[in-house]
Amino acid sequence: MKQEWRLRNFHTLLSVERRRLRAVLRKLALHPAVRAAGLVFGAAFILIVGLAPLSSFLVEGWLRQDIELRSQLIVRSIKNQVVANLSESNPDLVPFLERITDDERLLAVGYCSDAGQMLYATSSMPHEVTCSAIAQAKGDAFDLVLKDGSRVHVSPTLLRTGATSGHLLVVHDLSFLDERTGKARLYTIFALLGASLAFGLLTIGVVGAVMRGWRQSLQSAIAQIQGETTHIRQANPSFPIGRDFYALLDALRTERTFAEGLYVEWSPSRLSELLRDELPGAQVIIVSNREPYIHNYVDGKPAVQIPASGLVAALEPVMRACGGVWIAHGSGSADRDTVDEHDRVAVPPDHPEYSLRRIWLSDEEQEGYYYGLSNEGLWPLCHIAFVRPNFRDADWRQYIAVNQRFAEVVLSEATADDPIILIQDYHFALLPRMVRKLLPKATIITFWHIPWPNSETFGICPWREEIIDGLLGSTILGFHTQFHCNNFIEAVDRFMESRIDREIGSVTLGGRETLIRPYPISIEWPPRALAGQASIEDCRRSVRERFGLPEDMRIAVGIERFDYTKGVIDRMKAVDTLLSLHPEWCGKFVLIQAAAPTRSKLAAYAELQSEAARLAEEINARYETSDWRPVHHVVRHHEQDEVYELFRAADMCIVSSLHDGMNLVAKEFVASRDDELGVLILSGLAGASRELSEALIVNPYDAGQMARAIDQALRMSQSEQRQRMRLMRDLVRRHNVYGWAAKMLLDASHLRERERVAHPGL
Repeated sequence: MKQEWRLRNFHTLLSVERRRLRAVLRKLALHPAVRAAGLVFGAAFILIVGLAPLSSFLVEGWLRQDIELRSQLIVRSIKNQVVANLSESNPDLVPFLERITDDERLLAVGYCSDAGQMLYATSSMPHEVTCSAIAQAKGDAFDLVLKDGSRVHVSPTLLRTGATSGHLLVVHDLSFLDERTGKARLYTIFALLGASLAFGLLTIGVVGAVMRGWRQSLQSAIAQIQGETTHIRQANPSFPIGRDFYALLDALRTERTFAEGLYVEWSPSRLSELLRDELPGAQVIIVSNREPYIHNYVDGKPAVQIPASGLVAALEPVMRACGGVWIAHGSGSADRDTVDEHDRVAVPPDHPEYSLRRIWLSDEEQEGYYYGLSNEGLWPLCHIAFVRPNFRDADWRQYIAVNQRFAEVVLSEATADDPIILIQDYHFALLPRMVRKLLPKATIITFWHIPWPNSETFGICPWREEIIDGLLGSTILGFHTQFHCNNFIEAVDRFMESRIDREIGSVTLGGRETLIRPYPISIEWPPRALAGQASIEDCRRSVRERFGLPEDMRIAVGIERFDYTKGVIDRMKAVDTLLSLHPEWCGKFVLIQAAAPTRSKLAAYAELQSEAARLAEEINARYETSDWRPVHHVVRHHEQDEVYELFRAADMCIVSSLHDGMNLVAKEFVASRDDELGVLILSGLAGASRELSEALIVNPYDAGQMARAIDQALRMSQSEQRQRMRLMRDLVRRHNVYGWAAKMLLDASHLRERERVAHPGL
């Protein structure tokens, strides 16, 4: 509202000044050249008086917005540690806050309890900043004038610590505002004076040279100016002003862009432009175990199914934007009958944009390579979910053989000697080195979708050196987080003879450098599954009817593959704890647990499914009534439109991963909530927690903490839900999967260019 008020007043000011300027021009037609120049300078003075304060208003508004953003970032980065220290009454909290105030603009940080006491404050906290002032402001940000005449900006944020709550105060020094606005005012004055001086001199010269016909010439000039003004008004009806001011706005807008950081809205078209501009003619090949489209026989006819996989959800939109070839294992019952003579099929089926090349594996290969080494060995080793990894020589031999087969297919599908090859996940740890030997000029980007453990844990693997060597055949090796990058570099340092540059994050082995980079993966924005969705109310009505729930029932959802790393059992235990601690939620709250069966041949997965079914029955037997049961356990594959309908119908989504590289379900829930409501409860052991800090972050091993988080979500106001969800949606929108792919491809482009410069003859 304040900005609109400024614009309306500015519009009025411009109208007045435009009328005055026209009067000046009419007088100019009746007087000689000197009087004309004087009147031009007078008009310039009027513009200076009107526009100089406006520039100050604009700059001050942008700087205040920057202060609020900085305050939000500070709170987001420290709130978890502050809450933890408050819960433990830790005296080390003040030294921690003192370190935060090293920023020259950040004056002080403190904490006010709901009782109105300043429990913690840095030594630089002004005496005028009191808890009573926070209460008077009703928790909103405000400015305060200190006794010495200086101004500060106080930004309070509500924190909840168990049963109590209080405000975390971030106090910024506003002295720099006066300096910045003064400079903007000065620059505006100089710019307008310079323009008016040049125009005045030009007027004197022209009028003196053509005194005899000056009236006709001036009338012609006025007509031209009026025409230009009309054109500007038509193009910019809300800002009917001159070009000098537009130039000033552009300059200020550019300054603000660089001050806040460059941002690109990544989309399929923008990603395609990147490939066309930065990597012209480059072929893109993706290699993964799981295929993006599976053909299975249903009622005797081939039907298409999209697997429940975070990897597929992330990469399929990228491949549609890039084109090329996706190489994967064909596992569907109708896969062989839907490919051509080269084992290819064009996908997506409804609008083909790339080729899917299927590879066929025997049962023996599948047992050893996939179920054996990959999922009984590497998966539990990397996730540290307290399931013992199994390593067998026979599985390792199959793993080598299957990786070699994929390498040979990559070679056969490559149409040039320098394609861009995106290798996905732990199924292909040896593939980068194998492809490097076959295609030395290829740009190989390997992305490890699961966590990378610390070097001591990874040392359990009997083939640790071979796996590390295989991965270092990559040009770029990516992980979800910097923490996993650090773990990998530590493993290299411990087990391999190599040169490590920790400053730039690279490993050189055998004379070839591999960059180790964090690339937090994301989802497409907006999600395709959201396009055909019904309204939030219709989704709620449909889900409630399907599960027989009344209109006032509060719904939590958990959606994932049935994997022991996802914390399904822990989630159910948290619901059990919630209902025992807060019986008022009995009959008013349900958990809909949707899980897609996966790797059921493995004992750990079969036992998990049996235990989850048994636990759900126990909880329901303990609390259920004739018309209500707390846990609805649905074990089947859900299509994307069903998943998004559940997301949109829910009051909260619980993501309780015991260890996860990223977890895209959390981001999909955020993307599904275009109503900006709903609460995300997110495990702090999932990579997504490092980005989605506005979620309620929990320890999935602590059933009591998770139960308290569910209770907090059920009681959270809609205004707080919107504040949290808006920030998370903005992050997912900005950092979508196209941006994820773009970062890797840009790095690949720079490396390819550097290679051409270093070896021009190759």
